[in-house]
Amino acid sequence: MNIVCLDLEGVLVPEIWIAFAEESGIPELRRTTRDEPDYDRLMAFRIKTLHEHGLGLPQIQDVISRIDPLPGARDFLDALRERTQAVILSDTFEEFARPLMAKLGWPTLLCNSLEVSPEGEILRHRMRCENSKLTTVRALQSCGYETIAAGDSFNDLAMIRASKAGFLFRSTPAIQEANPDLPAYETYDELLAGIAAALER
Repeated sequence: MNIVCLDLEGVLVPEIWIAFAEESGIPELRRTTRDEPDYDRLMAFRIKTLHEHGLGLPQIQDVISRIDPLPGARDFLDALRERTQAVILSDTFEEFARPLMAKLGWPTLLCNSLEVSPEGEILRHRMRCENSKLTTVRALQSCGYETIAAGDSFNDLAMIRASKAGFLFRSTPAIQEANPDLPAYETYDELLAGIAAALER
């Protein structure tokens, strides 16, 4: 059996932190896993920056409520799920993701969580497990699944390379140049065709 593992932000929905950076006027919050491979370091920087500006979860959730999936993402996901099982593996948080999952038709999402004070201050992030995307892919494989993976960032490379087929989707030139052996797609039609071909192997 096959199962497709997809990243969320940058693949199916816009980058949440970039949207929040633009709305809040704090450009340093534009940094994502495309820029910083160390997720713990990135989140420590984000939480520190939020504290410095007196911002917390309610302000971020307000921005998220107005974010829509990337154009074509819902149709792509629906077409993919007609062919095979799919799961979204993301470093986002339960407290962020629910409105986005509703707009995508409630796909399965495995992600992390936040520790938040009663006043809405984000205190720390809690990872579901270490190297969560790779760990989850390995666990699925141990259950008898063959995995196919797609993502756009540094933190997607391990799950992509551990899978029987893997793809970069709308990634950066730097990541593509550093991984020339990985097929790199820009459209959902290309990605769906690449996954369909992998399902036949």
